[in-house]
Amino acid sequence: MNILHFVNAFFDDGSRWHGYDGIPVRTWEHVQYSLIALGVAAVIGLPVGLITGHTGRGGNVLALIATAARALPSFGLLVLMFIVLGLGLLPVMIPLVVLAVPPILVTTYEAMRSVDPSPVDAARGMGMREAEVLFRVELPVALPLILSGLRSAAIQIVSTATIAAYVSLGGLGRYIVDGLYQRDYEKVVGGATLVAVLALVTLGVFWALARATVSPGVRRSA
Repeated sequence: MNILHFVNAFFDDGSRWHGYDGIPVRTWEHVQYSLIALGVAAVIGLPVGLITGHTGRGGNVLALIATAARALPSFGLLVLMFIVLGLGLLPVMIPLVVLAVPPILVTTYEAMRSVDPSPVDAARGMGMREAEVLFRVELPVALPLILSGLRSAAIQIVSTATIAAYVSLGGLGRYIVDGLYQRDYEKVVGGATLVAVLALVTLGVFWALARATVSPGVRRSA
């Protein structure tokens, strides 16, 4: 049997679309885990990246933090958090947030530092406060690159959130983990396909978000 046969068999099975183990339920669980992790990571990474990028201070520290966080294995951290905290959502959220913060933090910092200093200096010369310079001058110009950092973090979270199944939670990883245990490769391939599709949907969402929020002038220059 080839992979396409497994995919067709998985999605053609009507029982896959109903009940607590159905595709809609597992997909929604996966989306929930991903949104929570991305939201927490954004709350941590965006303000720090904006402030340090605006002031130009702390870039070396951010690079060290990002390098250290990227070196942590997500599954190993999950196991450690499970041993320390037990069952629940928190042991899953910690490795996902640790995974997502570095791209958001570093990309936001670099986006702010890449803004042309001429309009920034002109805004200060006009008497704008630092907060106004940040949100009205620098942020609109830096937004495309900031969104790319959020997009990268979101894709990593969607792809890695399958680890939730290893600590008895749901999501699309449930198909992969249960399928491997049961030697049901139809379920394994189907679950992996759903994760890949969800990652592509995430790309589309961020493309639409960029089209809606980034001004045409900035988009053309970018």
